[in-house]
Amino acid sequence: MTASGPGSSKSGTGLDANLAATLAYALGPISGLIMLLLEKHDSFVRFHALQSIVTFLAIAVLHLMLRNLPLLFWMASVPLMLATTALWFFLMYKAFIRERYKLPVVGDFVERQLTPRAR
Repeated sequence: MTASGPGSSKSGTGLDANLAATLAYALGPISGLIMLLLEKHDSFVRFHALQSIVTFLAIAVLHLMLRNLPLLFWMASVPLMLATTALWFFLMYKAFIRERYKLPVVGDFVERQLTPRAR
């Protein structure tokens, strides 16, 4: 949970890094994938892009699993939607203010995926 640094820095996308990282959350896994493919070097943007992909795909899988349990789906769908929306805005805000905010579990997984492995 560290800040990326003062001032604006351009990412490989041509956008400021904080704006590119924020846009990585805009359409969930779709925009995360686009930013991950476009950005090859900026670790801040790549982190937020992969965190967007993993987080919102996991939420989509949870949603699909709940659909098979009608009573539970009926009770949990509105709270899940509200929590997802709040999380979405929160992550976009954190990226915009240049904070490398790591979600529990997901953030650690994402960092391991982006860290080069010694061979």
